[in-house]
Amino acid sequence: MSSPTSVTPVNDHIMGVYNRAPLAVARGEGVRLWDEDGREYLDCVAGIATNGLGHCHPTLVAALKEQGEKLWHTSNIFRIPGQEKLAERLCAETFADVVFFTNSGTEAIECALKTARKYHTANGNPERVVIWGFDGSFHGRSYAAINAAGNPSYVEGFGPRLENYKQLTWGDHEAIKAAIADPTTAAIIVEPVQGEGGARAMPEVCLRGLRALTREHGVLVIFDEVQCGMGRTGKLFAHEWAEDAAPDIMCVAKALGGGFPVGACLASAEAAKGMTVGVHGSTFGGNPLAMAVGLAAFNEIAKPETLEHVREVAGYFVQQLSGLLDRYPDVISEIRGKGLLIGLKLIPNNREFMGIARDQGLLVAGGGDNLVRLLPSLLITQEEAREAVQKLEKACEAVRAKAAA
Repeated sequence: MSSPTSVTPVNDHIMGVYNRAPLAVARGEGVRLWDEDGREYLDCVAGIATNGLGHCHPTLVAALKEQGEKLWHTSNIFRIPGQEKLAERLCAETFADVVFFTNSGTEAIECALKTARKYHTANGNPERVVIWGFDGSFHGRSYAAINAAGNPSYVEGFGPRLENYKQLTWGDHEAIKAAIADPTTAAIIVEPVQGEGGARAMPEVCLRGLRALTREHGVLVIFDEVQCGMGRTGKLFAHEWAEDAAPDIMCVAKALGGGFPVGACLASAEAAKGMTVGVHGSTFGGNPLAMAVGLAAFNEIAKPETLEHVREVAGYFVQQLSGLLDRYPDVISEIRGKGLLIGLKLIPNNREFMGIARDQGLLVAGGGDNLVRLLPSLLITQEEAREAVQKLEKACEAVRAKAAA
């Protein structure tokens, strides 16, 4: 309790785990956000690739309102028709046969890890327990998820590391081959395009090679498409850029709910053979509200015209950002990513740059390897993309002027 003479910060009762920007958001519409003082921002964070259709998309608002007047929550001990509809859509558009619904990407990852190990147990191979991840990856904040990624800053201080979670170096093909051939390996988990870890896209030839090797050795592939999926790269899912690279298990979330908390673990019937009655569950996962919004969001994002728009705008973005790279080599050293998951590797501190961009009315996300990420609405127009680049250029000018001062 605060003493009578102390000053209580407004966030005094919120656990101090977030390094928040000094911006209190009041409302949003499309690609725009407004703070409590009425200042407008061009939002290229989109809830970290979550508001895939922008803020308050009318189709999603209508779906939420309609469902909100019918039923919010019921137990998974009953059938939930909305789950069946969304699962049918997801399976129709992917490799998957079955879906487990969650509230978040992290929960989808947990389901995937359990599914992979249960598969091998069901096949009479309980010794196959090792989960291999990659350096620079991010799979969420639960205990298994942080161990799967292995980022030291996320696992330190939480006691012993979980056994049988190991990491590979991005691009070390010989180590990858050896890991897949190990008879104790259960699964490989990878983001086809890394998000937080540095906006690195795994080459399509590597995705194909990984898939071929794992099939040969009976190892499952888990694709974490929580950030890079749902249209973000210009395909419905990022692995679709590589031929014959479909996984056994895939995790999606973020844009699946368009801002409403919903995630999903998709699997083939074979990979999910061990997920029998009672081995997993969720109280809120797949609730009627989430399913109504998720189905509306999925239907909008899966439209061919939406995906074509992403490819066109992403091409324009990269072209314009390449010009920015040429003009400001003292600020930007590299452009990474795929589609509208764009990473700018910086020379100045990325956190400082984010603040300077915010001063210009542009919101960008941070990332590993001293990156800032552009993760705008999939519906961002070319004119809005041009505005974003103009604001980035002003931020680069401000950084250059500060360095010269």
